[in-house]
Amino acid sequence: MKKIAILGLGEGRSTMSAALQSDKLELVKVCDRNEELCKHRAKEFDFHNYTTEYQDLLSDPEIDIIAIYTPDKFHAEHIKMALEAGKNVVCTKPLIDDLSKAKELLELCEKSGKRVFVGQSSRFFEPMKRQRADFEAGEIGELVTVEAYYHADHRWFLGKGWSLEKAFKWLYGGMSHPVDLVRWYLPDIEEVMGYGMLSPNGKAGGLKNNDTMHFIFKASDGRVARASGVYTGPVQPTVRDSEMSCILRGTEGCSQGDYMDLRYAITTKTGEEKLITFDHKLKHFFRFEGKSHHAGEYQNYLEYFVDCLESGKTAYPDLKEGIGTVAVMQAMDLSMELGRPVKIKEILEKYGL
Repeated sequence: MKKIAILGLGEGRSTMSAALQSDKLELVKVCDRNEELCKHRAKEFDFHNYTTEYQDLLSDPEIDIIAIYTPDKFHAEHIKMALEAGKNVVCTKPLIDDLSKAKELLELCEKSGKRVFVGQSSRFFEPMKRQRADFEAGEIGELVTVEAYYHADHRWFLGKGWSLEKAFKWLYGGMSHPVDLVRWYLPDIEEVMGYGMLSPNGKAGGLKNNDTMHFIFKASDGRVARASGVYTGPVQPTVRDSEMSCILRGTEGCSQGDYMDLRYAITTKTGEEKLITFDHKLKHFFRFEGKSHHAGEYQNYLEYFVDCLESGKTAYPDLKEGIGTVAVMQAMDLSMELGRPVKIKEILEKYGL
């Protein structure tokens, strides 16, 4: 059993639930600068060992893992401090928002001997786990292409002041999910081309950056993929579509994992068609009101990280892969700005990576 502490109790709410319900983790302490939020979480979970000082987590010799759920702009510094304190790290996506700090983090991680794992939660939802297992078992033959999207009615985000800041971009806040799913199957993305726009709803709500985006990716082996994100308008009924999906098309079959709907479909290499649902796991994944927190997938990925730490294996996405995904997203951002394809190498070379 590993001892864990949590920094940031907004999104960290799901992590508290995950750690408290896991038999592989012991929650030692939680931290947020907002003491009222600390008190609220203490009452919600009947867990009262909280602090408003990050240093209290860093200096506690009992803690094996620090889980970071602070705003994106603080991730690099918080990861650095945890590694310097000799802690393993889980950090929510997107990993960092400034690649100028990436090289230092890679060197520090190597020097410390500790592990950094990106909490890229979409990989750990049941449909995506089953899709990956079938892919690795050869059920669809050789992979030809990947299609991933995240289309959600997130107009309620417009009520959050930070979503209207110039720094907030749905490219990083939302599309990090489908981009990660594409990179899971095609890790060596070489070039990206995309277009984006700010929708009428986004403009009326005060958004500063694109909320509607479509991209094409080219891998170094010539295979292509596409990803899209639409965030400020109505979506199809779930009987027709899913908020987030990953589609794999192979030489002998095809599969589709539907994230929120806990639904998976596959046409195997034998021609057999299967539709599998995971409704029996609804309470594992969705523990709070609505579907705004997905504590079950957090528990899945935390336990995966513990298993990897104990076996000496690398937990993916690790720091290097997480930085690579940020580089791809920065290339996507630049492609929208310039209206031309952008090679990932351009971004990596800029930061000496």
